[in-house]
Amino acid sequence: MQIQVNTSNGVENKDALERWASEEIRQALLRFGPDLTRVEVHLSDENHEADGVGDKRCAMEARLARHQPVFVTQHASNLDEAFRGAADKLKRALDNALGRQNKRRERESIRKDGSATV
Repeated sequence: MQIQVNTSNGVENKDALERWASEEIRQALLRFGPDLTRVEVHLSDENHEADGVGDKRCAMEARLARHQPVFVTQHASNLDEAFRGAADKLKRALDNALGRQNKRRERESIRKDGSATV
């Protein structure tokens, strides 16, 4: 799985933040490893004010093999909350997307041979 972390100009400590975010997302999405080809993380401070409420944003896009990309976004008062919120949303979205894919495969298998596989 390839991970790319991007930060906007209003974000401080970019290098350390990018390393941290890359490792955190790798650990959070480890169970999706075989299905994930790429994850992009975008961290930004939308109005560049230190005390802006809800102005920190984290957007994540996950690319799955043989599937449409999955995109989530989260706003929060700091980048840590925005990142963690987006990571949680992405895990749920991937569970949902891959669950639908697995159910479709199950139905197709049942149609082909007329028996259910467990």
